[in-house]
Amino acid sequence: MSHLLLVEDDAGVAKLLALAMRSLGHTVTVAPDGYAGLDALDRETVDVVLLDVMMPGIDGFETARRMRARSQVPIVMLTARSDPVDIVAGLECGADDYVTKPAEPRVLDARVKAILRRATPAPEDVVVHRIGDLVLDPGARKLSRGASEVPLTPTEFDVLAELADHRGQALSRHQLLQRVWGYGYAGDSRLVDAVIQRLRTKVEPAPARPTHIQTVRGVGYRLERP
Repeated sequence: MSHLLLVEDDAGVAKLLALAMRSLGHTVTVAPDGYAGLDALDRETVDVVLLDVMMPGIDGFETARRMRARSQVPIVMLTARSDPVDIVAGLECGADDYVTKPAEPRVLDARVKAILRRATPAPEDVVVHRIGDLVLDPGARKLSRGASEVPLTPTEFDVLAELADHRGQALSRHQLLQRVWGYGYAGDSRLVDAVIQRLRTKVEPAPARPTHIQTVRGVGYRLERP
């Protein structure tokens, strides 16, 4: 099963959640704050980070930024606040998903498994897509510019691949949520907007004036044809 890094400053919450996730088959490393979480990420091979927002020292938002600067490991934010501003802030810092506390272990387990499924390489007989000077290879789960790989999180890769598979078509935020995060997923559509924003910084020559990933007003997004 997966190796989870749980970054949570409340020792009681961390103990209970770690115990529950271990009972569901995961290996769990617990870090009591953002600094300890960053150290653990550097030392260990981690599949998914479960990251609390409200922590002393550096909060979850800053921790996510620093983690994202050094790794493409999937991050699930654990937030006690359902304020849309906080949720969007976490996503813009590089998180792939969020769960409102108190986190139900089986819900969290389902989110983790969905993220890990997205990280699984696709069959080899898939179409390779060219996006400007970039090559998107779903079989290798790799985006390249020349000889250099462009780092993407599993979620970023799957959103781009979904757009590429339906090139020239407008996909709604709901369609992308269902196809990437999973059918029946009840998350916020701003997840999609945050991932698109991050993708544009990696794919577009001028992210503020995108030429590849276009916004279709009132609908969602479209990857332009060559």
